[in-house]
Amino acid sequence: MRILISADMEGVTGVTFGGDVLPGSPGWQRFRPVFTGDVNACVEGLYAGGATEVIVNEAHSSQRNLLLEDLDVRARMLTGRHKPLSMMQGVGSGVDGVVFLGYHAAAGQDGVLAHTYLENSVTGVYLDGVLASEGRLNAALAAEHGVPVLMITGDDRCCVDAQDYVPDAEHVAVKECVSRYAAICLPPARAWELIRTGAEKSMARAGRVATAPAPHRIEVEFDATHLAAAAAVIPTVEQIDVLRVGFDAPDMTEAMKCFKIVCAIASGAKEPDWG
Repeated sequence: MRILISADMEGVTGVTFGGDVLPGSPGWQRFRPVFTGDVNACVEGLYAGGATEVIVNEAHSSQRNLLLEDLDVRARMLTGRHKPLSMMQGVGSGVDGVVFLGYHAAAGQDGVLAHTYLENSVTGVYLDGVLASEGRLNAALAAEHGVPVLMITGDDRCCVDAQDYVPDAEHVAVKECVSRYAAICLPPARAWELIRTGAEKSMARAGRVATAPAPHRIEVEFDATHLAAAAAVIPTVEQIDVLRVGFDAPDMTEAMKCFKIVCAIASGAKEPDWG
């Protein structure tokens, strides 16, 4: 049983503030070992549940955050940016399950550091008409490859969101949202035990299933008109309102590739002070 861990950082134990996950900041340096601890607890649980191989895909920002030197020696790590499927790179490599670790709620939802890809320019992403978190988008991509989502870890709002799109997965809340920048947090040792237990239990759902690709539509709403106008220059992307763009794709893999381009173009169109 080969398992993929898609490891984000905003939903990691103790993380509550932008500085906690901003590469190079003191807070980021503080939480890198905690992030690695969350991953190691997951790896331990997956092996206890029957995994024979675990690969960890770094999915946060620079995608160079985890401490390789402290990683469980049984795991392998995919690190660095510019992967074709970004957070989900490796989902099509024959894995039998995926874990969403350190995930968070969507832009437009309440949750600790809630956002979808861009921290503060995207106010909502809609997959086939439904407000979508990164987890919902990635779960749709996993489903296209026949890969079950085994477990999600993050704050309680992230887990509530996940109960809607993968109700049969394990949902492990390591903190309770108070506001976008505040949470009631578990000490790492307690959080790691929950993650370890959840990961072991989740292995009962591992195993690929046969699926067929299907078309999808993604719409993205921004907080400024020029970002929508910038994204609309992409072929196949249409501006459907002053703040919103949309596009259709023949399958979820192509939809996610186009969504990445939309976010990259919008990010490049932002001005430092005015957004």
